[in-house]
Amino acid sequence: MKEVGFIFDLDGVIVDTAKYHFLAWKKLANVLGFEFTLEQNEMFKGVSRKRCLEILLDIGKVTATKEQFDTWMHDKNVDYLAYIEKMDASEILPEVPKVLKFLKENKIPIALGSASKNARPILEKVGLLTYFDAILDGNNVTKAKPDPEVFLLAAKELNIAPENCIVFEDAVAGIAAANNAKMTSIGIGDASILVEAKHNFNDFTEMSLDFIKELIGKK
Repeated sequence: MKEVGFIFDLDGVIVDTAKYHFLAWKKLANVLGFEFTLEQNEMFKGVSRKRCLEILLDIGKVTATKEQFDTWMHDKNVDYLAYIEKMDASEILPEVPKVLKFLKENKIPIALGSASKNARPILEKVGLLTYFDAILDGNNVTKAKPDPEVFLLAAKELNIAPENCIVFEDAVAGIAAANNAKMTSIGIGDASILVEAKHNFNDFTEMSLDFIKELIGKK
């Protein structure tokens, strides 16, 4: 069995918190006097909170002082945290626990690589925190995807060479980050959007354990 490490994005891969981000950004947009649509929300996937607010203000043609900018970032996060406070195991996306359990049973190192600053409390609320050997999130990184920083730091924490890491991502920027890190990228979502991914599945229900076995060199 070859020495490999698995790195998972959070939003859209393990849980669907994108809907809560959308509701919080939409509320802020309404407060600032304009509408924010689901289509526009696609631009926010895999992007840091700061960059999301910059995009939102561009959409609404709103200018802000640094103090206003910081206040709005804080307000959005307070609203988002109120939504995720109610999360539980029912929010885990289908078949994710099956894959994590299989990797754990086979002693394969597992890391989280996410732009979210709330990754740890979310994993705790849904009962998956103990599966992860390393958590790299918005509190650890300074460069947003498609920069590979978060994935390279995750590989370092797992003590696995980047080229032996497999990344699960649902965002174009995340797939680009994995490819930039010279890792194996697996897209979770629409293959017509995640065209740069080495492999693609709509979700984990389409992914067999035989495929995972091939990735870890057990077949």
